[in-house]
Amino acid sequence: MWLTKIYSNLRSGLWFIPLLYAVAGIVINLVTTSLDSHFGFDVVSIHVIGGPDAALAILGAVAGSMVSLVATVLSITMVVVQLAMAQFSPRIVQTFLQDRPSQHAIGLFVATFVQAMLTMRQVLVSEDAPVVPGISVATTFLMVVINIVVLVVYIHHIGRELRVSSLIELVSEGTRDLMDEVYPHRLEHVGQDDPRLVTAHKSGVLSLVGREHLVALAVEADCRIDVIPAVGEFVPADGKLARLSGSTVDQIDVDGIRDALVLSLERSQEEDVAYGLRMLVAMGLKAMADRVHADPTTVVQVLDRVQDVLRQLSRRELREDTSSDDDGTIRVVIPSMDWQAYVRLGFEELRLFGSGSPQVARRLRAALEDLLDYAPSERRGPLHEQLTQLDDTLTRAYSAERDADLARRADPQGIGIAAGAHQPVPPTP
Repeated sequence: MWLTKIYSNLRSGLWFIPLLYAVAGIVINLVTTSLDSHFGFDVVSIHVIGGPDAALAILGAVAGSMVSLVATVLSITMVVVQLAMAQFSPRIVQTFLQDRPSQHAIGLFVATFVQAMLTMRQVLVSEDAPVVPGISVATTFLMVVINIVVLVVYIHHIGRELRVSSLIELVSEGTRDLMDEVYPHRLEHVGQDDPRLVTAHKSGVLSLVGREHLVALAVEADCRIDVIPAVGEFVPADGKLARLSGSTVDQIDVDGIRDALVLSLERSQEEDVAYGLRMLVAMGLKAMADRVHADPTTVVQVLDRVQDVLRQLSRRELREDTSSDDDGTIRVVIPSMDWQAYVRLGFEELRLFGSGSPQVARRLRAALEDLLDYAPSERRGPLHEQLTQLDDTLTRAYSAERDADLARRADPQGIGIAAGAHQPVPPTP
């Protein structure tokens, strides 16, 4: 029992791996100084690494900088922990303390510090017979170069770890690993697998689709591939990726289909137009999350960009996402967004959460009326629907008629020039 407790403390602690690196630094110094002594300190010339004074100055600078790097990494780690606790969950601290890249980065800096400090003891400043352990000093130089690379990689790593999807996956991955330990035995599958169904080996968000590769696979097997998830949709492990249709589906390269459907940690804007709108709306919702400190001006700025995106989108052909072979036969079909879906994505949540602010309601109406004036007639239905829902929402949100009339006015600035005394008030529906 006590061994289990010690092992648990070592796994959850931040200090154990850096301590091992410190011991490794001692071992490296013993090896390099032994080699220097064995070869009479003549393997690396003083003209290459400098004299005793230069070596001491460099080693002292290295030791001091390593202490600063350790303090910097620890500070960054603590700041990240505090941000994660405040924004996501206070229970995520242990997960961050077990972050192996952070521990290895700290450990490497500690090992370099130990190496530099112990090497300084071997430097002999003497006019008659100066001694500079060339191998030890050269090893320290090499470790410094490695530290610079590790520092850059660590900053990149910690930046990626701050993403919401990374934090969620961090906890999820730990849960899956523990599940494999606690419940290692799987139930036998009952029933026959569908040979026409392609499933995912791992979980992730569909971020990229290799259309040309899928078409080539479908032509080779003379079949059609219907991708089931849309771009930007999460697919669980063993979830449905694609369905095959045709008489020779058993001849298709299933692993090739999986390779062509790239599952990533989170959505990206490489092929996912809706993700840009999703991020804009999320910014607006975040600004309204705290009713006490709500920021309707930020929501107005978000609506500026949502209007601009939908305005450009309203006059573009939103065709079905299909890919054909050279003969014109459709080989690959991917679910895609239509105009109504884009309109609802851009306005629905902002209308529901922001209608309590006259500034947001007025800017929302101005955006919808502008789109109605600009969009082709066949695409005005979803916009009329949003205006009707906005009027219904404002009727419920404002008990005073004056406030409701103010909120019903269209204003491109939220509350700006259109709020003047000479602006007409729309009739109450």
